[in-house]
Amino acid sequence: MNKKLVVVAVLAAGAIAAWQFWPRLAPAANGTIYGNIDIREVNLAFRSAGRLMDLKVDEGSKVKAGEVLAVLDTEPLMNSLHSAESALAAVKARNSLLHQGYRSEDKEQAKARVVAAQAALQEAERVLARQRELVPQGAAAQRALDSASNAREQAASQLKVAQQHAQAMNNGWRKEEIAESDALVAQASSNLANAQLALRDAALIAPSDGVVLTRALEKGAMVQVGTPVFSLSLVKPVWARAYVSEAQLGQFGSGRKVVLLTDARPGKPYHGVVGFVSPSAEFTPKSVETTDLRTALVYRLRIVVEDADEQLRQGMPVTVQLAQ
Repeated sequence: MNKKLVVVAVLAAGAIAAWQFWPRLAPAANGTIYGNIDIREVNLAFRSAGRLMDLKVDEGSKVKAGEVLAVLDTEPLMNSLHSAESALAAVKARNSLLHQGYRSEDKEQAKARVVAAQAALQEAERVLARQRELVPQGAAAQRALDSASNAREQAASQLKVAQQHAQAMNNGWRKEEIAESDALVAQASSNLANAQLALRDAALIAPSDGVVLTRALEKGAMVQVGTPVFSLSLVKPVWARAYVSEAQLGQFGSGRKVVLLTDARPGKPYHGVVGFVSPSAEFTPKSVETTDLRTALVYRLRIVVEDADEQLRQGMPVTVQLAQ
């Protein structure tokens, strides 16, 4: 009899304990569900490589959106910026010259060269004609005639070159040359914009209000592009992730006002609104439900907490009830 009494007592105690914890484990049918706080986190990294010059905050620091958290050494970035500015100025000057065409002085000089080449050709032709008259008479050697003929050919070639140059000066630059120059200006402008962006990115800015969770690097460290420096827990939005059975879907529709109860602040509920209801069912998460309900199909809710404070922490369990 004593053994039977002990067994009965143990079973009774187990039943009482299970009854006490049952509301925490399984969804109820009276407008109450259970979930956990879900606070978004973001890893912050530089978009430029360099040496870490200074860190403005530490773990646990509260930061505001737009606040500078860390900075890189800007000297090499400034050098790159000045180089890009000089390159752009050079190609812009060349581009302006091509678009404006040749100066009037250059065109006049080309015309003068044509006139001089014409005069030289006329003189060479006169000398050649004279030599042709003297050679048959024996007054000049054949060598002098050959020399005069060569001089005439050279003068004709020089005139042709001068005329082509003058024509090119009048026509201006070819459209292909101007297009190439325009492309070089665009490329130099893009390089300058990248240099300016790299200089701005030397300051790591907080994207929103939050709390610094971790600081991965220290002053003086060499930072590669994308290397995380801080991990930031965002102040907003704060969500609660909960699961509801199909029978309760009608009660917890999108836009429904709810209150959230926590053990950390008993008697002082938070207020929220159902912002998202998953369109597809899924199995109940094994980490938060009882063995009997692990194969039950539920729908995930995302509840936006409207009056969140610092007492709400990542993963904290909450009880969600319909607002009265």
